[in-house]
Amino acid sequence: MIQAQKPDNQPETITPLDAAQNAPEDASLDQNLRPGKLADYVGQTAVKNNLSVVMSAAKQRNEVLEHVLLYGPPGLGKTTLAHIIAREMGSNIKITSGPAIERAGDLASLLTNLESGDVLFVDEIHRLNKAVEEVLYPAMEDYVLDIILGKGPGARSIRMELPRFTLIGATTRIGLLSSPLRDRFGATYRLEYYEQPELESIILRNAGILNAKIDAAAAGELAKRSRFTPRIANRLLKRIRDFAQVFGHDTITIPTAQKALDLLEVDALGLDKNDRRILDALINKFSGRPVGLNTLAAATGEEEDTITDIHEPFLIRLGLLVKTPKGRQATEAAYKHLGLTPPPASGQTALL
Repeated sequence: MIQAQKPDNQPETITPLDAAQNAPEDASLDQNLRPGKLADYVGQTAVKNNLSVVMSAAKQRNEVLEHVLLYGPPGLGKTTLAHIIAREMGSNIKITSGPAIERAGDLASLLTNLESGDVLFVDEIHRLNKAVEEVLYPAMEDYVLDIILGKGPGARSIRMELPRFTLIGATTRIGLLSSPLRDRFGATYRLEYYEQPELESIILRNAGILNAKIDAAAAGELAKRSRFTPRIANRLLKRIRDFAQVFGHDTITIPTAQKALDLLEVDALGLDKNDRRILDALINKFSGRPVGLNTLAAATGEEEDTITDIHEPFLIRLGLLVKTPKGRQATEAAYKHLGLTPPPASGQTALL
């Protein structure tokens, strides 16, 4: 039980009809690139199909949508889906994040300011502290909030009824969510990496929104270097548009895209300089031997979480790195990509 307090920073509130206008100025461009309807959302077919069913059922029963948990690697569209869900349900959306809710009273203030049918979107929900989680359990299950009034022997508790709302949580590390919190979500969906044709479709659509002419071949080249991630595809598209504008190219072609990507130090597989630094350390600093995560982080100047969350999944997906019982190790494909001669086969066994 808690004593409600006003949070230092109120969450962003967006209505279903004016999401773009209410976005912060520095994020308005990204907001405009987001699809507004589930039908316009590219990729994640299984997730879309399931969401369509549960949303339609909730509307037919005139009920609020069950709490939804979205998880998967960063940049795949979890926030975009939260906006779409709110719009499709005709609801307002309030946006906050796990680290921003420092005290149980902060969460209490958020919950008591919700209206019936509202969507509360909590990004990085795995970073909620234990005290905040305890408040969330009865709110999610029974739509009630226990509050203590006063202090000492005269303190008394009251139970406050909350309006029925939908909590949408997003996380890149679902394993860090406690089981009691994870089990209280009625619908849990994993977002998968995108295939190249899906990214090409996103790039062509968003190029039109940005008034940037791009041919299909250049869109394919950009999709190939986007790490299977729409957020990265959009970021690279905006930088290539800048390059084309400054150097007087009316249309983004493959040569234009390649020159811009070379300037950004993104190679043919989508590796950036930090990816290559990791592979270079494994191959040259440690002579191809297996390396522990903390040693690799120290050798490359990267945080351990950055390696495990950002670089490692991509390098493993491309077959350039494996995790062995003794540590991380570059593969033969990594040597070839860097133009080096692979060592003799050592019979390494990947740790699954």
